[in-house]
Amino acid sequence: MQKFLRPIDLARAVGVSTQAVRNYEQWGFLPMAERGPQGYRRYGSTHLSALQTARALIDGFGWERARQIMECIHHGDLSTAFAVIDAYHAIIHQSRLEVEETLRAIQVIADALPPAMEKGGKRKQFHIGEVAGRTGVRVSAIRFWEEQGLIQPARDKGNSYRLYDEQQVRLLQVAALLRKAGYDIEATRVVLTQLAQGTPGQAMTATENRLRELIEASRRCVKATAAMWAYIEGQARLEK
Repeated sequence: MQKFLRPIDLARAVGVSTQAVRNYEQWGFLPMAERGPQGYRRYGSTHLSALQTARALIDGFGWERARQIMECIHHGDLSTAFAVIDAYHAIIHQSRLEVEETLRAIQVIADALPPAMEKGGKRKQFHIGEVAGRTGVRVSAIRFWEEQGLIQPARDKGNSYRLYDEQQVRLLQVAALLRKAGYDIEATRVVLTQLAQGTPGQAMTATENRLRELIEASRRCVKATAAMWAYIEGQARLEK
């Protein structure tokens, strides 16, 4: 005879409220529960396992992806569930490549010679269109980043056009890499300020911290995927 579990039993097992258990069921994380003669939900070991799996998936993939994965499992659509997982792993992998590229760029700037000089000791400067071409950053983005304080070009005294030197060009290249790697404006500003002040070590530390965050995200995904597979295998054994 099957042993039924109450919502409070599931709630205590994973450390959530009974309302949260009902919400998990409503949102598709759990199979629909049977109802007793008086209309009360009657859960079983499958629901407890599903709840534990859902919590692991949320920790690894976030709420929406975890919900999609669990719904696919419950509908027997493992192909789509795996596609969701693969897509998120690809995001993490791409972010890791971009952060590693950022680290290399910061190291290049740290080792770079002073900004290039023209003959006569005059600092070489570029207009915004030239900078956009060299960095691959749109003119509109460069102007927005200036508004946000990421870069501070000089102005031509004759016509007020923006003028950028080699150091600012390199900083813009780093800014582009940071933004691609998921850094928000404030985090990008911190790194660029440290570079401009001649403290690339701190900038590298911040970027290495981001890399460690991505490694931890990958670890959580692997752990969540293992929990999901154990759940799938457990369900298959029950159905035999």
